[in-house]
Amino acid sequence: MLKWILFALCIVGIYFFFFKKPKTIHEKKEHKKDSIMLECATCGTYVSSDEAIIQDGKYYCSKECAQC
Repeated sequence: MLKWILFALCIVGIYFFFFKKPKTIHEKKEHKKDSIMLECATCGTYVSSDEAIIQDGKYYCSKECAQC
């Protein structure tokens, strides 16, 4: 009887190890913020919307481009 219980525990352990994904991976994918690539008004380089500098309604890739 003990052999069957150990066998069942091994099967369940293998299932959870190989087939069951942790919830944190799915939560990160769902909460991941999408960013848009924007073109710098001065040099034409594309920069993500998270890193873009907005000045006078235009998008810039750096402070140097925004000052020009």
